[in-house]
Amino acid sequence: MSLRPFPDPDNLPNLSEEFSDAPTLAQLTPARISSHPPRILLLYGSLRERSFSRFLTEEAARLLLRFGAEPRIFDPRHLPMAGGVPEPLRLCPQVGLPM
Repeated sequence: MSLRPFPDPDNLPNLSEEFSDAPTLAQLTPARISSHPPRILLLYGSLRERSFSRFLTEEAARLLLRFGAEPRIFDPRHLPMAGGVPEPLRLCPQVGLPM
């Protein structure tokens, strides 16, 4: 398998050093051990039937399950969409025709 090397992993011009402290192992150690696996919410935005972002999200969920996490996938199909709900028909009061 051929891997592409990073051009310069330390060159991050858009990242301010004062806000980019890498956490230490002590900071990553939880104060108490959780009784459940890590819970991860996955999101995708495309509503197409053959959405590659949804396929990628589903594949990521399968991998996370395999690694012991508890993934959940948010389904955006039930969110309101701009222009998705027709506005009520308004009639002109003088002639009774649509405005």
